[in-house]
Amino acid sequence: MQYEKKDTAPQANSDLYQLINTPGAEYDSSLAARLGADEYGMQQYVMAFLKRGPNRDQDSATAARLQQAHLQNIMRMAESGKLVLAGPFMDTGAVRGIYIFNVKTVEEARALTETDPAIQAGRLVMDLHPWYGSAVMPLINPLHKRLEKTSVAE
Repeated sequence: MQYEKKDTAPQANSDLYQLINTPGAEYDSSLAARLGADEYGMQQYVMAFLKRGPNRDQDSATAARLQQAHLQNIMRMAESGKLVLAGPFMDTGAVRGIYIFNVKTVEEARALTETDPAIQAGRLVMDLHPWYGSAVMPLINPLHKRLEKTSVAE
């Protein structure tokens, strides 16, 4: 899969810039409460670094099946609301990608990662860490659905 980075920063005269910078669009206590934000607009998540696992000697057909099952598992976790961000790194290093889980503990995230066929096969391993980030993270997947013409899991 080939990716191309485009200059997508909102320009001062764009609709997106205007939406983000609407006068009076300051603190929204109702939205903060719905998203579980603390006083800084943040909350705790668990970040997972997906790394190359010890068992990467599968034939190409098996590796392709595991990758497809891995992508389908990502979609399942995202649809449940537990996975709020996922994506691959663009280089070929040992760290292959990240997950950000909307869960309170590393143990909860570990239980979710153990459902991944690529983890079960040893093709990937996870390195899990508590992470403090913007409470807006759960809004990414619903917004992404409005941008996604074709699913990567298909």
